[in-house]
Amino acid sequence: MALASMFVGVLPLIMGVAYALWPNEQRLMLMRPLSLAAVFAAIAGVAVGFINELRFIGRSETVTFSQQVAVGTAESLVPLFFGFGCLTVAWLCVTLGLWRRP
Repeated sequence: MALASMFVGVLPLIMGVAYALWPNEQRLMLMRPLSLAAVFAAIAGVAVGFINELRFIGRSETVTFSQQVAVGTAESLVPLFFGFGCLTVAWLCVTLGLWRRP
């Protein structure tokens, strides 16, 4: 699930680069729904990561904040970081395309 949510984050990045290279209204109009999809996918990826981490904690004998819990929590945040990083670069590409547009 995390990989799928990260793949959705790449889609606005591709569209942003396409808009920077060949700016037109259709590509610009697609950026908003693709950006929303990337935001929702990043949040879903984090939620699934936390769900898996809570399942791990629930199955363990003692409830402690161990190294495994810390690593799992950190890995849960990767889809969020990746998704918003892709969105940042995508919107910077859109800004470049708007600047280049006649």
